[in-house]
Amino acid sequence: MWWERAVVYQVYPRSYADSNADGIGDLRGLISKLDYLEWLGVDALCLSPTFPSPNRDWGYDVADYYDVYPELGSLADLEELIVEAGRRHLRVLLDLVPNHTSDQHPWFHDPAKRGWYVWREPKPDGSPPNNWRAVFGGSAWTFDEESGQYYLHNFLPEQPDLDWWNDEVRAAFDEIMRFWFERGIDGFRIDVAHALVKDKLLRDNPRARPNEPPKWQQLGQWPKYNMGLPEAVDVHRRMRRVAREFEPERLLLGETYVLELEKLMQYLVPDGLQLCMNLVFLHSPFVAEELAGTVARTEELSPEHGIPVWHGSSHDDPRFASRWCGGDEDAIRCALIGLLSLRGACVLYQGDEIGMEVAPVPPDRRRDVAGRDPCRTPMVWRDDEGAGFTEPGVEPWLPIGDRSRNVETQRGDPKSILNLTHDLIQLRKHRLILSGAYEPVDEPEGVWAFRREGGALVALNLGDEDAALEDVHGAILIASDRARDEELVAGVLELGPLEAAIVATGEPG
Repeated sequence: MWWERAVVYQVYPRSYADSNADGIGDLRGLISKLDYLEWLGVDALCLSPTFPSPNRDWGYDVADYYDVYPELGSLADLEELIVEAGRRHLRVLLDLVPNHTSDQHPWFHDPAKRGWYVWREPKPDGSPPNNWRAVFGGSAWTFDEESGQYYLHNFLPEQPDLDWWNDEVRAAFDEIMRFWFERGIDGFRIDVAHALVKDKLLRDNPRARPNEPPKWQQLGQWPKYNMGLPEAVDVHRRMRRVAREFEPERLLLGETYVLELEKLMQYLVPDGLQLCMNLVFLHSPFVAEELAGTVARTEELSPEHGIPVWHGSSHDDPRFASRWCGGDEDAIRCALIGLLSLRGACVLYQGDEIGMEVAPVPPDRRRDVAGRDPCRTPMVWRDDEGAGFTEPGVEPWLPIGDRSRNVETQRGDPKSILNLTHDLIQLRKHRLILSGAYEPVDEPEGVWAFRREGGALVALNLGDEDAALEDVHGAILIASDRARDEELVAGVLELGPLEAAIVATGEPG
């Protein structure tokens, strides 16, 4: 299927292109950039939420699953986007948020649908039903004075959790998915796919274990009973059945935000989500041994049908150009060569292709309750006022960061990060050399090297010293130093610090 080697480009619509000079990116702005995305060569666009929302969590608090948020455009605009993307052989995925709704969704105020949410009686002393903590801090329960009960929200109080043990909830989302599939949507990113189903007994979570990630240490507990339950797979299987009602079959890309590879594997079932995001890789340090170990372990654990998904940035996580690379252009080039050479699917977040970094957001401009604004600042198209995102003189919804890395300048420079990304995608799409199995190669300290079954050796020197790889014969197809493209290698591949290359060895792995 098309997604098995796909490059998916995640767009944060509010920050991509502003067509009407209100400082907010919109669907018509995105339509105006489709020619650029066709040139870049990506296979699909994945849009962060487009549904109507009060924006307490910037679209992840949905008030209506059947329409478009007016600031982004109209249903007709979205349908035009689907048509225009299709003309350019680009598929469109929407971001479906099934774990919770906005507290302004009509369902939450409909007495007949009260059972669609998780309501419980207080403990005898009036305290919440259990000790669960919300991701954004505080108790995961809010008391409702009118009913005398608590409702569950794993995120903000304005985001009440749906009860996925309720068959009516499951049926409602069957219809939501069909509605959009019938309009030509090629699939969904399933938000919080790992946490849809909660423990039926609502047992208290245990204290955070010493090996827990910083977030759970901060909350003081391991979310054993409200996140990461294997029963979510039953929901995924039902969603997959709906996806299979359509021809061609639609894609389900799961945001499986678990930080243990063994836990990730429970969602890799042949009749569930086709793709599951690997957050363990995203959170790995930019150290050759760490990245190589995470990839090797992922490959080792993955079932035969499993398709890995790799990404380094997102709207929730600091951009890899800053978090991994500290803004260093050589490191950014290495990261892109690694990401786009691995087996499976790759997700690029808007701006990754130009090495865009996180941008400082002063306190008076902050919009997001969880401090994720620096990941979401506007795309930089040109080095001028407005950055090509909006008209000069218009204040964008979030401040624009450094404009020195921009699409216009880089597209005209054959040695730029953007043209490296373009060329990597073309190599990936049109040459079988980056196909087939992943085989790790034992190389010097600081070097991450692997072979692809199609006949490529990929090597990244992430260390501080020169490195030499022995017994390499072939030609460099793409190097982080583009002056080395087409260089012949006769026995030894030499790489300087923060240098990477893809070599056609002519030897299938």
